[in-house]
Amino acid sequence: MTIKVGDKIPSAKLQHKTKDGVQTITTDELFKGKKVVLFALPGAFTPTCSAKHLPGFVNHFNELKGKGVDTVACLSVNDAFVMSAWGKDQNVGDKVMMLADGNGDFTKAVGLTMDGTGYGMGLRSQRYAMVVDNGVVKKLQVEAPGAFEVSSAEAVLKAL
Repeated sequence: MTIKVGDKIPSAKLQHKTKDGVQTITTDELFKGKKVVLFALPGAFTPTCSAKHLPGFVNHFNELKGKGVDTVACLSVNDAFVMSAWGKDQNVGDKVMMLADGNGDFTKAVGLTMDGTGYGMGLRSQRYAMVVDNGVVKKLQVEAPGAFEVSSAEAVLKAL
């Protein structure tokens, strides 16, 4: 079942790489008491993700913060090392938290998986963006297959 507006974010563990190595963060730690924009995409270093999706959130970070967003996070079904390397490649600095959902546990829990086996990618995340306030989904914008419209930073800013 796909998560929807008004639902509480399910409990899951995600990973991110810091200067101290790979760290685990729970969804409770990520979302409790904060307004978070979480955007997810099929894969690090993939064309649309690298050329448009992630750069949009880096470029519009200050505007998102100005709308009361505490954290901007990018999630993909990749490992923390890949997400960290991609973040460095894209010059995200400390603007976007690069989250790894390596086994796809969170992605499965929110019902937003994508079958990329036909492309040699296995099970991945659909492309989407959500606004989560204190652990509750306030906005959810899921892309149609192959599209990039409703989950862009610009679309999220309009929704805020």
